[in-house]
Amino acid sequence: MSSARLIYLPLGGAGEIGMNCYVYGYGPKGKERFILVDLGVTFPEMDGSPGVDLIMADVDWITKRVDRLDAIFITHAHEDHIGGIGHLFPRLNVPIYARTFTAHLARLKFEERGHDEMMIKTVGAYPETVEVGPFEVSFLPISHSIPESSALIIDSPAGRVLHTGDFKLDLNPGVGEAYDPELWAEVSKGGVKALVCDSTNVFSPNPGRSEADIIDATVELISNQPGMVAATTFASNIARVKTLATAGSMAGRSVVLLGRAMRKMVTAGLETGVLAEFPKTISPEEAAKLPRNQVMLLTTGSQGERRAATAQLSRGKYLGLKLKQGDTFLFSSKTIPGNEKSVSRIQNAFSEMGVDVVDDPSGLYHVSGHANRPDLAAMHAVVQPQILVPMHGEHRHLREHVKLGAEHGFEGVIAPNGTMLDLSGETAKIVEFVETGRTYLDGRVQIGALDGVVRDRIRMALNGHVTCTIIIDEDDKPLGESWCELMGLPETGISRAPLVEVLEGDVNQWLMRADRKVLRDDDKMHEAIKRILRKSGNDEIGKKPEVTIIISRLVA
Repeated sequence: MSSARLIYLPLGGAGEIGMNCYVYGYGPKGKERFILVDLGVTFPEMDGSPGVDLIMADVDWITKRVDRLDAIFITHAHEDHIGGIGHLFPRLNVPIYARTFTAHLARLKFEERGHDEMMIKTVGAYPETVEVGPFEVSFLPISHSIPESSALIIDSPAGRVLHTGDFKLDLNPGVGEAYDPELWAEVSKGGVKALVCDSTNVFSPNPGRSEADIIDATVELISNQPGMVAATTFASNIARVKTLATAGSMAGRSVVLLGRAMRKMVTAGLETGVLAEFPKTISPEEAAKLPRNQVMLLTTGSQGERRAATAQLSRGKYLGLKLKQGDTFLFSSKTIPGNEKSVSRIQNAFSEMGVDVVDDPSGLYHVSGHANRPDLAAMHAVVQPQILVPMHGEHRHLREHVKLGAEHGFEGVIAPNGTMLDLSGETAKIVEFVETGRTYLDGRVQIGALDGVVRDRIRMALNGHVTCTIIIDEDDKPLGESWCELMGLPETGISRAPLVEVLEGDVNQWLMRADRKVLRDDDKMHEAIKRILRKSGNDEIGKKPEVTIIISRLVA
């Protein structure tokens, strides 16, 4: 019996939505050769990661085995699948394989960071195959909300794995390839060891709708508005961007693209051929000269991103264009969990301007890019996998997806981040739990979750900060009084005296009474003064501030 095994290990994207990163390996234990599928990001929230720019999977486990990593495969160009390649590539330094549109955007990321663009390899769709180590990998077209989304056919001596990536069963997506059930049945007929499957919409009970379903309602909405119309969606959802632009043109309006990402995606689509055509657009300067009822704006920032065009319009103007009373703003996108406050803040800002906000709770102007529950069941039925492995979802999504599979006789396994599965046998076996975490892009520096930087920021945000400075003379006596500087703290506490004076007074009283031996020992002084400041702060304002103590000693 062979000692080789086929392993699956999610480092990100399983037990959460975003930050996708999956390891596949084949070979004897400890000698496996690996491939990595996707290298995505998720976006920070002020509550949990203040000041952070991006969040990526912690790839420490695979970098420790990078001599056995043969390649990276990117399923599609959404940031939660491709956004980390420019930042993490130097630690991995292996070829990256992607289809034309995705490879084009990947090269732009490499160009920004000065990496070797030759490491990005463009691959055609199935039946074209890439051979790396013990694996043969093909890109299997599937519809999604971005062009050239692909599942991966991953063949090894242990059998075939289908890794769906993100997908929906759209027979008429407008832009990109339609779902072809006959093609999927063809690649599945020889037997599929495991279906590693998107779980995002497992709780949505109705079959998914096509992108083509929303054009008529969108044209009607735009045609009936008396003022300027603006609409926002994900810039990467080129099919939706084209739908909105087409609807605007059909309603007799000139279309303006606002936001760098929107222009970049449309340009990339035209340059790579995934957009055969796009309605004529005009510049913001040209739009400013037209009657308001002849203009439609397409803007970036559907998730409330502060620097995007949508947010800037909500704060006043963007590139000389303003929204006014009588205008309409359409959110043609689903709000990602965690972004509700940011989106709501922008919508209320528009409302205060007198702008009518359409956020589409009924789905008239938006369709999801992910397969709903009946669509997932249909995919199971086509593929007939031996093992079902849900991914791309929070834990409750993974669990519900396993239940859905069981309803139709498919054995599933819940494998959140860090769960290593052996897929070699008749059933999946959990063989190891690997420590996983997050890597934060903080300005220009990558920091780990255990480095303490983000934790310290949160503590300062919650509790404020005190800096206390003390000077000790040559005889180990305080030279004058201490002084404190406060950040993020109120000026007065319950005693109604200035808080800074209360803190300084308590420290100075301790300095007057302190033993000489203690005043010679910086560590003991730090410990005592920190305890005093935190206690005094708690007594005055009900918070124990973070403390920095500076002790300067004069030398004889």
